[in-house]
This record gives sequence, structure tokens and C-alpha cells, in this order.
Amino acid sequence: MKKHVKSLMILLAILVLVLSLCPLQRTEISAQALPARTVLAEESPAAQANSEDALRQTKAWSAGITLAVVGLAGALAMGMVLSKSVESIAKQPEAESGIRGSLMIGLVFIETVVIYALVVAILIVFVL
Repeated sequence: MKKHVKSLMILLAILVLVLSLCPLQRTEISAQALPARTVLAEESPAAQANSEDALRQTKAWSAGITLAVVGLAGALAMGMVLSKSVESIAKQPEAESGIRGSLMIGLVFIETVVIYALVVAILIVFVL
């Protein structure tokens, strides 16, 4: 079970990176492939609006997929950490305070990664 979850998380992270970066590179490549005069001469205001809308949609999808995958990974990680800590407390009730402290530190680190993903998604939408 653990192998499958870890493999799934790695695969989803790679998928998010590819989906986030490929559409942006495609628009840059298509703009560079044509001469500057051709691009300016062929682009009407409607075409520019369509390309801007497509870029906005790509950013929104990238941010949404990033948040969904990282949120899912964070929830699974927190669930695993919590289940293991409860299991450990059940086995050694006298070590409850040490286990609880380690649990809180682990949950803070997991939540920090999720918050970083939120910041990256916001940067994708508003800065790129």
C-alpha cells in the first residue's frame, strides 16, 4: 500500500509540473517561430484576446491541479502520520508526550509544504 501511494504521489507531482509548464512553453515557442512582422501583422485584437483567454485558462488549470494534488498528498500524509502516532501511543502509552510532540512537528512540516504550494499557485495565476 505504501509503495503505491508513494508512486502515485511522485507520478502526480510530475504530471502537475508537466501540465503547468508545457502550455506556457508552447505559446513562447509559437511566438518565437514566426518573424516579428508576421506576428504583428496577423494578430488582430480578437486573436490577442483569444490568446490571453487561453493563457488565463491555462494558468487557472495549472493552479487548480497543483492545489488539488498537493492538498490530496497533504491529506494522505497527515492521515498516515496520525494513524501511526495513535498506533504508537496504543503500544506505548507512557511515551505519549514524546509521540505527541513529534506528531505536531510532523504535521507542521506537512502543512508548510501545502502552504508553499498555495503560494506557488497564486504566483502562477498573478505573476506569470
